[in-house]
Amino acid sequence: MLDITFIRENPELVKTGMINKGEKDSSAVDKVIQKDEEWRALVTEIDQLRAENNKLSKKIGALMGQGKKEEAQEIIQATAKGKELLKELEEKLAVVAKERDDLLYSIPNVPDETVPVGHSEEDNEVFKTWGDRAEDEWMLPHWEIAEEKKWIDFDRGSKVTGAGFPFYVGKMARLQRALINFFLNEAVDQGFTELQAPYFVNEDSARGTGQIPDKEDMMYTIPRDGFFAIPTAEVPVTNFHRDEILSKDELPVRYAAYTPCWRREAGSYGKDVRGLNRLHQFDKVELVKIVHPETSDDELESLREYAESLLQKLKIPYRTLLMCTGDMGFTQTKKYDLEVWSPGQQRWLEVSSCSNFGSFQARRMQLRFKNEKGKTEMLHTLNGSGLALPRVVAAIIETYQTESGDVRVPEVLQPFMGTEVI
Repeated sequence: MLDITFIRENPELVKTGMINKGEKDSSAVDKVIQKDEEWRALVTEIDQLRAENNKLSKKIGALMGQGKKEEAQEIIQATAKGKELLKELEEKLAVVAKERDDLLYSIPNVPDETVPVGHSEEDNEVFKTWGDRAEDEWMLPHWEIAEEKKWIDFDRGSKVTGAGFPFYVGKMARLQRALINFFLNEAVDQGFTELQAPYFVNEDSARGTGQIPDKEDMMYTIPRDGFFAIPTAEVPVTNFHRDEILSKDELPVRYAAYTPCWRREAGSYGKDVRGLNRLHQFDKVELVKIVHPETSDDELESLREYAESLLQKLKIPYRTLLMCTGDMGFTQTKKYDLEVWSPGQQRWLEVSSCSNFGSFQARRMQLRFKNEKGKTEMLHTLNGSGLALPRVVAAIIETYQTESGDVRVPEVLQPFMGTEVI
């Protein structure tokens, strides 16, 4: 969430950010400022009342010590009313604090000044392109190839679980494992610490990274235990240091984790949901950075460059988009999307998002550090897919298909696969 002081000092900036992100109503800004004023007034009143009660308590002690019990008793009766009032004010303070915090949770992060203003994917800017797009008419979409080769079984996945939960069979299961190992090895070589994270998180963790109260409908839940199945490893990994104060010497913190991910998103119709384009369960290697506020802009660029390097090593043509305000998300201050070229579908497929959240997530998680002067400050958090597997697999199948019907293996994956062709 945003710092209430920042909102109080920059109300119009926050309102503009909300509208640019697609919010229809920015009145939460005025409401949260009003609630904060009410909260601060109550704090002042409570502090004054406590001070008065403490003063009277000392006076009672002095009178009792002097044997003036009747005078002391009169003050005791007066302080009883003060204690009752104090209790009422503290209860009211708790209510007002919750109302204020609920409003804070409803206000999205403010877009960075370098983010283009827009309201749909049409307003995203092409930041970079790499590689030559294949556009041969004979090239097939991955689901036709996978069906013919019996590599991916969507029907049995639907039978066992439901739509969006495929089985990967034989060489395709091995390709999945090869990609996971390749991505993790590359991340470790680049200085990321590998984590094996829980696949389920509690409500505090989901709130910490902004999945709630913004994306509840997209997550699978385990009501009996109060858990959420993770939509991405970002959630458990970023929460790894929740409620902690790190030393400046520990920064930057960089983690990489492979996990399956679960999301209640299935798109709407047609080519958008065919094959591996959109699944309910998929595999992904996630990258998380926890950094000093002064370095987060540079850390985002290096994260983007690293994710791009994976696609370059796989020799898959891609483009990088700088996302506009309306297509960026609730929690991000700046975001890049990486999209691979799908020659069998003649379209771009997203395989990674690299995001800077500023202190937005850290404030929710109370993730802090001690600066040079010993003062506690909020850290900045970033994450990116390095990479998400389904559409990478789709792009490999389509990009590396041959007219003879074989599918070649990218050179960097051959040591993991033990073959040049699948």
